[in-house]
Amino acid sequence: MKQIKAIGLALVIAVACSSSVALAKEAGDLLVRLRGIGVIPEESGTTTIGGDIDIGNSYAPELDFTYFFTKNIGAELILATVRHDVKVHDSQLGNVDLGSVWLLPPTLTLQYHFFTDDVISPYVGAGINYTVFYGVDDPSGGLVNDVDYDNEFGWALQAGFDWQVLDRWSVNFDVKKLFLPASVSVNHGAVKSRNADIDPWIFGIGIGYRFSL
Repeated sequence: MKQIKAIGLALVIAVACSSSVALAKEAGDLLVRLRGIGVIPEESGTTTIGGDIDIGNSYAPELDFTYFFTKNIGAELILATVRHDVKVHDSQLGNVDLGSVWLLPPTLTLQYHFFTDDVISPYVGAGINYTVFYGVDDPSGGLVNDVDYDNEFGWALQAGFDWQVLDRWSVNFDVKKLFLPASVSVNHGAVKSRNADIDPWIFGIGIGYRFSL
């Protein structure tokens, strides 16, 4: 959260210094951004002992790269890692703590950018995601002594806009929706997830710099 506040303060300063002169995006440009993101799971599913899967929200810095094939069409790769606490509520064994897990969800989207000659340039995108689960921290004591996650492919939708504040500097607002299945095995397969999905919303705000290659 502190990282997002710091980025927000930098954005206020950048907007205060903004210029009304737009430098158009061009084919061959590389836009590099640093964002603060909030990952809000919209989880669903249950387990073989019943109950509802609950995955906590997470906040982290994120680095992304957008390469422009034309002035309107680009591809964006996002890199970030986040930690989530996981629980099962109201199962046959009551509320069960599944500890925490780190997610590394690199996502590649193909984007269309509108009004690329203007100060504010919105865009939409769609693409693919591959999520790697790592750094599992099993809860101490209790019923659970082993939790395993399977890495998964998913899909992504995206919308946002870049607001140019200086010649090559911009402010970015971005939202993504990931459609991500989750396969969880507890206590060496004694308990498994059923029809589980994480499907997080990812809200981002940040600053970007555009290079001409």
